[in-house]
Amino acid sequence: MSEEYLRTEVKAVARHIGVSPQKARLVVDQVRGKDAEEALQMLSFMPQAAAKHVYKVLRSAVANAEENFGLTREDLYVSRVYVDAAPLRKWRRFGARGRFKPILRRSSHITVILEEYEYE
Repeated sequence: MSEEYLRTEVKAVARHIGVSPQKARLVVDQVRGKDAEEALQMLSFMPQAAAKHVYKVLRSAVANAEENFGLTREDLYVSRVYVDAAPLRKWRRFGARGRFKPILRRSSHITVILEEYEYE
């Protein structure tokens, strides 16, 4: 058996966030592959509402890495981050001529996975 080097992955998930997945993915695409510190700085200055939620999940993943694995914040980068669709809430609202117009409230699950830089 050959020995394989296992990379340390740290994960944080936020579920049932009240932001549509399409809007959250626009924010998530900006921080993918960045340093954890740089990504936190970027998210804190973004005007989008989804940036606040992604910031909280990323901050939680960094805290998990520091507390549970003993990693330092400077050695972490965002290896994978993705947004999945959560359950949809549907309401009926009546419009003109007795027709009803559905209101769709979309929500999302945000997942952030951090990895440690490999120094050789």
